[in-house]
Amino acid sequence: MSTMKKTVVTLCFILLGIASVYAQNSQFPSQVWHKGNIYFNDGMSTSGLIKYDLDNNLVQLQTETVDTFTASNVSNFEIYDEIFGGIRKFYSLPYAINGEYETPTFFEVLTEGNNLALLCREYIATDTRGMNNWGPMGMNPFWGPQNNFGYRLAFNYYFFNNGRLQRYSLKKKDLFAMLPGYDDEIDLFMRKNRLEHDKRGDLLRITAYYNELKN
Repeated sequence: MSTMKKTVVTLCFILLGIASVYAQNSQFPSQVWHKGNIYFNDGMSTSGLIKYDLDNNLVQLQTETVDTFTASNVSNFEIYDEIFGGIRKFYSLPYAINGEYETPTFFEVLTEGNNLALLCREYIATDTRGMNNWGPMGMNPFWGPQNNFGYRLAFNYYFFNNGRLQRYSLKKKDLFAMLPGYDDEIDLFMRKNRLEHDKRGDLLRITAYYNELKN
């Protein structure tokens, strides 16, 4: 197995692990304090316990006190999630979330290469699927955990290419539009590995494969 394949497989297990553990704890990642670092636009940085709020594009730092910073003065931050044992990185990028005007917005980087990056923004959604085959405390490993209160972790996905940030609609035809030039190769890769066009771990693998094709 190549190094790239090992890395992608490892990331997929990490994604499954974080969903499973958070489901068991009935807490979502944004509700937990994480060890991490914050890097500011002026080149300064600071470390401590970090909690993030993507809905409001805020990041909090707990040291002797709790300080709150916005995406306007933070270039990026990273957290070490002790629950699943991995580093997660977030960057502030200009984007018009509501379709009006661009403002600094936090995005998590799932995978990146020389040509393309896959980003996401998580949110806590009401689970309208009911108590399905996953059970009352079960989880769908690539969509996120469901807790006793009927909420789940959901994601909006974005592709960053040539300085342009585009939201992915989760439609298969739009995935090929976002990853142009290798439709046959990507289609074969998805079929061979039984990958879906709308699952977090699968999108990570597909994007990583596309970047390999472009190199």
